[in-house]
Amino acid sequence: MRDFSSDHRWLSLNTATVRKQGDLVQIIDACARHGIRVIDPWRDQVAAVGLDRAARAVRDAGLDLSGYCRGGMFTSDASHRGEVRDDNRRCVDEAKALGAPCIVLVAGGLPQYSRPGSEASKDIVAARGQVEEALADMLDYARQAKLPLAIEPLHPAYAADRACVNTTKQALDICDRLDPDRTGMLGVALDVYHIWWDPELMGQIARAGKDRLLAFHVCDWLVPTKDILNDRGMMGDGIIDIKSARQAVEAQGYAGYSEIEIFSNDWWAKPIDEVLRTCIERHRTVV
Repeated sequence: MRDFSSDHRWLSLNTATVRKQGDLVQIIDACARHGIRVIDPWRDQVAAVGLDRAARAVRDAGLDLSGYCRGGMFTSDASHRGEVRDDNRRCVDEAKALGAPCIVLVAGGLPQYSRPGSEASKDIVAARGQVEEALADMLDYARQAKLPLAIEPLHPAYAADRACVNTTKQALDICDRLDPDRTGMLGVALDVYHIWWDPELMGQIARAGKDRLLAFHVCDWLVPTKDILNDRGMMGDGIIDIKSARQAVEAQGYAGYSEIEIFSNDWWAKPIDEVLRTCIERHRTVV
């Protein structure tokens, strides 16, 4: 396993971690100030400052990207499916302009939550079918741009409103059906917050192999968790065995970044410099 103790060259900051402390340009400036050289920006943050300005800020600061968050939210009723397709194609175009190595995909839950205005449904089996159909279309478009797609399975607590793909196995099953030749264009983004509990995790990481492991995200699970969405912990403050998960992905040849992604009302309330200093220290000692 790689030694992270001496520097933070393999740290990437998912910009959601400090989304309440400033806009994307301010976050980029803070990362450069702390020697963080890699980020994963969110689409809404890019939109808020403009794509051209975001790309220029990344370039001027000399930063790289570990991904682009997020595409997907594939589920909808029939009247909104063209909107879903067009939005995900725009996501590919944005990621290409920013120089992202992959797009992180959140599948979407039941249609009424994934695409506002869609008719209500309780059919999660149908939702999963829609995910695969819409992802196949996005994959065709992404292939033309040579931009890999990374399915992120989310904790089952999010199955209704955010993602009906909830395990690494489910995500890899989709990869095998849509990309049976393992071209490197479709894989998974594994976030320890969502997968730490899965008894099949280690076997599925081995199944994924190097070509399907496109991103690795870290934070921690607090006990008790006060808010399933916005109470993630800083690494080391919870119960996830992060190093074992990292060892497992690196054993398959993963040599990418450990991307810190923390949705937390507590950490959003702290000064950005304090958050980034803590991220760096915990990346060295806990991740």
